[in-house]
Amino acid sequence: MEDITVSELKKRLEKGDKFHFIDVREEWEYEEDNLGADNIPLGELAHQLSQLEKIKNEEIVVHCRSGARSGNAKKFMETNGFTQVRNVLGGILAFRALAE
Repeated sequence: MEDITVSELKKRLEKGDKFHFIDVREEWEYEEDNLGADNIPLGELAHQLSQLEKIKNEEIVVHCRSGARSGNAKKFMETNGFTQVRNVLGGILAFRALAE
């Protein structure tokens, strides 16, 4: 599925759109600054997939610091049958820069 820009994400969050939102950064990064997503660090994603199985065909937006780890998470999830995964281009850094 097509990735999502930080502008589009910001609009969707402000409107309260329904989608599953996952932050794949480490827990300490998440604690420092987060956008309200569920925190599943990339290293733990493989162990959590069975819990995400019920949302396999629903929209899932993944993000990280810059978009690299979440890009890997997207590929991994797609390889495991997830059909609507979108990566936040530029990650939280781009999202925060947009707000300035």
